[in-house]
Amino acid sequence: MGTFPVNTWYVAAQSHELGNKPLGRTICNAKLVFYRQADGSVAALEDFCPHRGAPLSLGRVCEGQLMCGYHGLVMGCDGKTVSMPGQRVGGFPAIRAYPAVERYGFIWVWPGDAAKADEATIPQQHWHNHPDWAFGGGLYHVKADYRLMVDNLMDLTHETYVHASSIGQPEIDETPCKTTASSDEVVTSRFMHNIPAPPFWRAALRGNGLADDVPVDRWQICRFTPPSQVMIEVGVAHAGHGGYNAPDSHKVYSVVVDFITPETDTTMWYFWGMARKFKPKDEALTAQIREGQGKIFSEDLEMLERQQANLSRWPERGLLKLNIDAGGVGARRVIDRWIAAETAT
Repeated sequence: MGTFPVNTWYVAAQSHELGNKPLGRTICNAKLVFYRQADGSVAALEDFCPHRGAPLSLGRVCEGQLMCGYHGLVMGCDGKTVSMPGQRVGGFPAIRAYPAVERYGFIWVWPGDAAKADEATIPQQHWHNHPDWAFGGGLYHVKADYRLMVDNLMDLTHETYVHASSIGQPEIDETPCKTTASSDEVVTSRFMHNIPAPPFWRAALRGNGLADDVPVDRWQICRFTPPSQVMIEVGVAHAGHGGYNAPDSHKVYSVVVDFITPETDTTMWYFWGMARKFKPKDEALTAQIREGQGKIFSEDLEMLERQQANLSRWPERGLLKLNIDAGGVGARRVIDRWIAAETAT
């Protein structure tokens, strides 16, 4: 059994990554090439020219069609050969085409059975282009099993140690979390009351014109949905105003957006960002939060890559499970169930 389901949508790229040149990217162990057609829509093909096997991602896009950079063979978005200068290529075997959609500022791809692809199942992002929300994010390539990132995001007690200078604080360890699971969702939540705000959230309070030197109520609600998305409701409110349910005038509220896409069994593409519901038009604040969040996630990157190196070195060693691991364990059960269902059909 593989380590990831394939009959599902994964984020393959940020929209701005795909301009007038093809983009090569490995998704779920498959080498793909993405490009924009004449109408701006996205197409995805196997990154393999049927002529001599050259990567099509080394070619170029001409009038919305993908041309191989080796001998000029032109491919159709359906994987069939269109033309080649001075040659008859209509009988060439087709290469594989993949369902691909651009939505919410991302390029999505379905690496499994194309007949099962349903655009209605792409996860909704209600904050996209919403006047009350702002979004900023980025992309990291991480040399680790994508499930290690799911574990990391579903257990935020590591913040006290890995992110001590930004979002970590001892109250996270001291406050128990609650985990619930359904067939296709795992939620781990923690609510902290009357505590000091850590540096990242003090800056966010200042950014929203609120006092940063008073006690706050803080919340973390981590929501995993398959195949590998984790949305984390986070924020702080001035203590005594209702915490998570405080009015906007007394809190800073955001959703940490995490789309984790397997590249191979031991590497991933990690699309991260933060959607915030305060000062949406303040572009300087968006840049400031993006920079701060990027530094936080870079600390995770080093830890996970070294963790993967250890796991690869000692593959016979199992991982121990504590009560703080309930969210990650539950998420892995969902992933395993999805993989088993695909294998059985």
